[in-house]
Amino acid sequence: MRHNNGYRKLGRTSGHRRALLRSLTTSLFRHERIRTTLPKARELRPFAEKLITLARRDDLHSRRLVAMQVADRDVVKKLFATLGPRFATRPGGYTRTMKLGKRQGDGAEMALIELIGSEGLLKKQSEDRKAKRDRVAAAAKKREDDQTPPAESEPSPAEER
Repeated sequence: MRHNNGYRKLGRTSGHRRALLRSLTTSLFRHERIRTTLPKARELRPFAEKLITLARRDDLHSRRLVAMQVADRDVVKKLFATLGPRFATRPGGYTRTMKLGKRQGDGAEMALIELIGSEGLLKKQSEDRKAKRDRVAAAAKKREDDQTPPAESEPSPAEER
């Protein structure tokens, strides 16, 4: 029985595990969707949701508590400026975890963990990336078309001699 064994150790020491969760949380808040293994995603959820709950309070003490866990200042600002107000009326459950199947190399169960309400934002970002990719491809094609081969009727300097 697993009485009083309340968390997954993930095969790491306590300091390494804490650093891993902080890093995953920072990435989750920055990108609003990350792909990781299922046990890491399940362990990340309560850690990240506690930080979002602190961000909802938006006072100096909660900012300092969040800054202790999230090293990137830009991510802390985003957490308090956009994510906290987004979840202000929601009573918990800020993340969603979806199973993706097994990883090709080692067979580890993979999962996608994302923040609720970021679907439209992520769709817009993917559309922006697609539009940028199309612009770059069009510019490359134009450059390729502009480069015409030299005229064959003109003799080269070596042929004149």
